[in-house]
Amino acid sequence: MAFRSSFPILLAALAALFVMSYSALSAASVRERDSQTVVPAQPLPAPPPPTPEAPAPKAKPRPRPDIAIVRRTVPLRARPNGRVVARARARTEFGGRRALSVAARRGAWLGVVTPELPNGKLAWVHAGNRGLDFRRTAYSLHADLSGRWLELRREGRILRRITVAVGRPGSETPTGRFAVTDKLRGTSYGPYYGCCVLALNGHQPKLPAGWQGGDRLAIHGTNSPGTIGAAASAGCLRAADADLEVLMRRVPLGTPVFIRN
Repeated sequence: MAFRSSFPILLAALAALFVMSYSALSAASVRERDSQTVVPAQPLPAPPPPTPEAPAPKAKPRPRPDIAIVRRTVPLRARPNGRVVARARARTEFGGRRALSVAARRGAWLGVVTPELPNGKLAWVHAGNRGLDFRRTAYSLHADLSGRWLELRREGRILRRITVAVGRPGSETPTGRFAVTDKLRGTSYGPYYGCCVLALNGHQPKLPAGWQGGDRLAIHGTNSPGTIGAAASAGCLRAADADLEVLMRRVPLGTPVFIRN
């Protein structure tokens, strides 16, 4: 009888023990499952697009020199790689250093202003000729025949404007692009040239009858200052000595000279 009365109590204890064991096993199973759960991998960010290569900088063309100094005789050609029409020596016919004004460039060839060719024609020299040295200049001269003035400019800025005499009717001053070839003392050639002479490469095709002074153009002084500002010369430009002295100091050989009507 005592056994029967205690049997329900034993069953209840066994049931409680079973419930506790089952709960523990369930919790452990859940923990094991969670530990084995594979977390899906996060996608990696896309790599940045490749940086485009910067284009190689274009080679800048070499600046055209303004003046070619002749160190030894070089051939002058009618066109790039053309026939030789003359030769430029290291000294001018006046004994000065030879400087050629560069007016054009075609590849390795330079078109230069020279007295060996007629007005308006260029001679061509090779830029690689070892008989040449090259210089830059900021100076230029600009003459206006109708206004009868001449301007000295540096990098386009007017430094000085002077009044000049120009060619008289029948011997008008030629127009075009020229260059200074020599700087001479006027007293060595006669009083009518004043203090100074800037010889140019240009030629006067309309010389007065009986003229004996040659056909080369120039900018020079005068012993007749009253003619300055008039159409009175055989084609050259005449200026006051004070103005010529300034040009002699400032203007290098080979300086371009532009003459217009």
